[in-house]
Amino acid sequence: MTTTTRSATRPHRRRRAVAVVALAAAALVTGTSGTATAAPGGWTSDVRLIAFNDFHGNLEPPSGSSGRITLSDGKTVDAGGAAYLATHLKKLRGQARDSIVLSAGDNIGGSPAVSALFHDEPTIELLNSLDLKASAIGNHELDEGYQELLRMARGGCHPKDGCQFRKNFRGAKFPMLAANMTFEKTGLPALLPFSIEFSGPMPVGIIGVPLKDLPTVVSAEAVKGLKFSDEVAAIDRTANLLDRLGVKAQVVLLHQGDNTEGGGPNDCRTTPGPARDIAQRASSKVDVIFTGHSHQQYVCSINDPSGQPRPVLQGASFGRILSVVDAKIDWRTRDIVRSSVKAFNQVVTRDVPEDKAAKALVDEARTKAAPIANRPVGTISADVLRAAVPSGESQLGNMIADAQLESTKSAGAQLALMNPGGVRADLVYKSSPANEGDGVVTYGEAFTVQPFANILQTISLTGAQLKAVLEQQFQTGPDGAPIVRILQPSSTLKYSWSASAPKGSKISGITVGGQPVQPDTKYRVTVNNFLQAGGDGFTELSKGTELTGGPIDLDSFIDYLKLKPNAAPPATDRITAAP
Repeated sequence: MTTTTRSATRPHRRRRAVAVVALAAAALVTGTSGTATAAPGGWTSDVRLIAFNDFHGNLEPPSGSSGRITLSDGKTVDAGGAAYLATHLKKLRGQARDSIVLSAGDNIGGSPAVSALFHDEPTIELLNSLDLKASAIGNHELDEGYQELLRMARGGCHPKDGCQFRKNFRGAKFPMLAANMTFEKTGLPALLPFSIEFSGPMPVGIIGVPLKDLPTVVSAEAVKGLKFSDEVAAIDRTANLLDRLGVKAQVVLLHQGDNTEGGGPNDCRTTPGPARDIAQRASSKVDVIFTGHSHQQYVCSINDPSGQPRPVLQGASFGRILSVVDAKIDWRTRDIVRSSVKAFNQVVTRDVPEDKAAKALVDEARTKAAPIANRPVGTISADVLRAAVPSGESQLGNMIADAQLESTKSAGAQLALMNPGGVRADLVYKSSPANEGDGVVTYGEAFTVQPFANILQTISLTGAQLKAVLEQQFQTGPDGAPIVRILQPSSTLKYSWSASAPKGSKISGITVGGQPVQPDTKYRVTVNNFLQAGGDGFTELSKGTELTGGPIDLDSFIDYLKLKPNAAPPATDRITAAP
């Protein structure tokens, strides 16, 4: 419980701890979990809950498709940017007497250079200035491990790089929550499971829950010693505790989400997935569920176990949408009146004035990062997009895989595979505001594409093992829903997959260097260390032998851009998708 004890010494955390003690005392005095004094009949408090998710340090307006939102009519609008986010947030707060700003996780990690070069300290400073009240942690909060997560929460300079953004770093003024994260050895909570805010005199419980499969999407070293339990069990347990403390109005910040079949920000065209499954089973004591992780946009109403509808929302990613829930809290029951709930997604458009304070912080980070971020590292002849074509491959994914193969040929590499989730943004031909020129790729732009500093590793796999790896692209989630993660292939690998074929038999026609793959022949395969350790469910890669270490993935990509001036988007013809 070291985390909880030390965090509680900070003033804003101490106030929450006092509130919890006071509520517990009131429940004991009255002999119930209700209020100690009765309020006039029919009185309610209005509360506005405002949330975002998967901000990923996008202080500057994101570029390419990452900086647009698709509307219900199929048209798109530019969105995102911290200075615009702050303006929209102020407007939404100004429309309500009481508002609570929340996040469903992944505020940091996988960030552009303007934040990541300073270990995401500028992003934490921004969130403090936005008066963020509480946040669940996502998987990316643990990209650099638990101790770095604690530094983000408590403050202090980086143990290796010191304080580079400002002279000191104060840490988050908001609690980072994880109701289902414990220490493996002791079973004790590794972070606070909940916090309590107030709407007028009415308490509102905030429960934070990262996905239970978090260890599969970060490196094993990052979560060493930590355990992640079932989301629903953690929500139910924490909801019951809050209820006993007299906190009836409850909100879940869930870093897990569903995918969609298109639609606009306020549509509910989700496919069956883990968020819906959790929402249908989690305690009826919870009134609102904000989700994240899948970077989708939706506003849904999903019945809880008692048959009552409750809102389940997600606001895309990168600060492009603010998810809003308006509700009334009954003074008698202390609970949210479900019939009063109204939910919507507000697009963070760029047709409003930039918030001066947020803009000043972004300008400070941009200026300090500029000597590194604006350095040209290569050129391209057109946009290179990360959006997948029907086969699952993408232009940018293919280019990165080609770069990784090129940089590890000395280790005997014959092919390379890149995880699609590691490709974070498009490479855009048009010049950025730094005026480096059309077609010029800067270090900052390349960093935004590949920000994780994974190490390339070349391993030996038999042809049978290579096929097994490709079969693992088709997985089943904990809720039974299919998960498809198509690894991005280098130009030397070609194959077909069939959607209708049974699991385990979807892959056929594999060739390497134009030659059919033989089951017993060894092939040298380059992947990053995240994949090699079995990340994203590719456990077959961990069975590789004769491992040879290589360069950092970003360095490999930059070297490739230098080697290929005016690089054109590669063709997406390496994988054939069949019915």
